[in-house]
Amino acid sequence: MFGKTAPDISLNAVANLGYAEGRFLRLAYPGDTLSATSEILGKKENSSGANGVVWVRSKGIVYKADPATPMPNVAPPALRAAVPASALVLPEGLDFSRYAHDLAGEPYALEDYEFGECLDHIDGMAVEEAEHQIATRLYQNTAKVHFNLHEQAAGRFGRRLIYGGVGISLARALSLNGLANAQLMLAINGGKHVNPLFAGDTIFAWSQILDKALPAPKVGALRVRLVATKNQPCADFPGRVVSDKPHPAVVLDFDYWVAIPARS
Repeated sequence: MFGKTAPDISLNAVANLGYAEGRFLRLAYPGDTLSATSEILGKKENSSGANGVVWVRSKGIVYKADPATPMPNVAPPALRAAVPASALVLPEGLDFSRYAHDLAGEPYALEDYEFGECLDHIDGMAVEEAEHQIATRLYQNTAKVHFNLHEQAAGRFGRRLIYGGVGISLARALSLNGLANAQLMLAINGGKHVNPLFAGDTIFAWSQILDKALPAPKVGALRVRLVATKNQPCADFPGRVVSDKPHPAVVLDFDYWVAIPARS
């Protein structure tokens, strides 16, 4: 869905910067047709006058056609720190009452995770040009920073950026080493792409448990902070602490709710 917004919202954007208050309300299956609409919530010009921030259902910096022309600011929306557990929507028919932990290959359920606990997902995964381009095409993202090498070669980085959705997907995949029973993502509370990701970089990830809830019998929900780094294993971050000042190795700081089986 983020990819489908690119032609209208972020084709000429510098980057997709962050996410907030996203909820997954329905399941999608092969054969379904997806469409998307976007509403502009606010915008603010940067001090350079050359670009600014636009708040929609995703957030991005968009170049202006004429840097000398002032852009009227529209107050940014007030955003909550997280989607309340009471607002989470469970897919119809979701039932973990007969969940087989032995077949899943991991015994851990909602009750086994502690508030503030950090999980080092250990493994690293490199991002390559070919897989990035294939994935971005599948997501129907046409943003120039991801596809147009001729133009980007003369730009700020001299190369194409890896689409943020690829980084999120890889970090989420890595998180299954330690969160193997975490099933459907229920909501995106917030998140940001902290630093650019390029082909040849290797992603590592860790998760911190922020909250727990029991929205239905046997169905738990974990609020997880997922942090991904590039070319620097998580063990290099003592206590898994990331300060407010962006670390050059951190590429993703992502806060989400995920469904997980519960014993109670």
